[in-house]
Amino acid sequence: MTEENKGIIYAMSAYIIWGAFPLYWKLLEHVDSIEILINRIIWSFVFTTLFILLIKQRKKLIEDIKSLWKNKKLFLALLSASLVITCNWYLYIWAVTHDHVVDASLGYYINPLITVVFGMIFFKEKLSKAQICAVAVAFIGVMVLTISYGQIPWVALLIAISFATYSALKKKITLDATRGLAIETLFIFPIALGFYIYLWSSSEPVLFSVNITTDILLILGGIITAVPLVLFSKGAQRIPQYLIGFFQYFTPTVALITGVVLYNEPFTTTDFISFTFIWAAVIIFATSTITEIRKRHAAKKEAVNV
Repeated sequence: MTEENKGIIYAMSAYIIWGAFPLYWKLLEHVDSIEILINRIIWSFVFTTLFILLIKQRKKLIEDIKSLWKNKKLFLALLSASLVITCNWYLYIWAVTHDHVVDASLGYYINPLITVVFGMIFFKEKLSKAQICAVAVAFIGVMVLTISYGQIPWVALLIAISFATYSALKKKITLDATRGLAIETLFIFPIALGFYIYLWSSSEPVLFSVNITTDILLILGGIITAVPLVLFSKGAQRIPQYLIGFFQYFTPTVALITGVVLYNEPFTTTDFISFTFIWAAVIIFATSTITEIRKRHAAKKEAVNV
């Protein structure tokens, strides 16, 4: 098997696991979203750190932390990113456990398009005509939902905006995915631990007080957070960027099918019309991105041959 084929398997596995996350969080519907989040942060930090020690990357982790501390801008950027991704995790968990899986999938369909807009606003990146068209078509889809519901689809938009903000903050931070997760959760770990101490003193948290199944699910939430990140990291090193861009749409697609088919969430004619605009935007965006990346590769090959 070639390295590229291995990369495709790694990347597809990561995105499919991310798409199947609703199946996992739904098993914890009886737990408050905040407590699920706290456990996800704590156990992600614990298991990721143990994994780093197991693969003997402790020195590299310490070097990463020292390097970040010396560069205050990058340190603050990663600290901000860790806060934003915590908000994103909470929004997603809340959406899944409160029967908004379809809204969550819409958020991750819109996210790449908002990321492009952020690139234009904050990094002065130029959009192609096709990308501008994709953003405009997606905007129409969101407006269809807004007019139909009589309110803005806040859950989807907040999920999309929070993850796009996270991506923008991490743009110039080049960290290994596993060590990066360990450092990001390290920032939030004291807050999460403090909140759990408060829960234990003021009321009885669910962990270790309901049943063994709930305890295992809460603890393993840390592992299921880390595993797809490791798979993604291995995949991204082996395949072209345009394939990564294409595979990212697996996640909301799996989540959408899960919400509608397994959990019988409403998917009305208006939803279908709105999603049709979003899907059209995704196709335009993905096609233009793949075409541009291929052109760049071709131009680089020509330059090398010359």
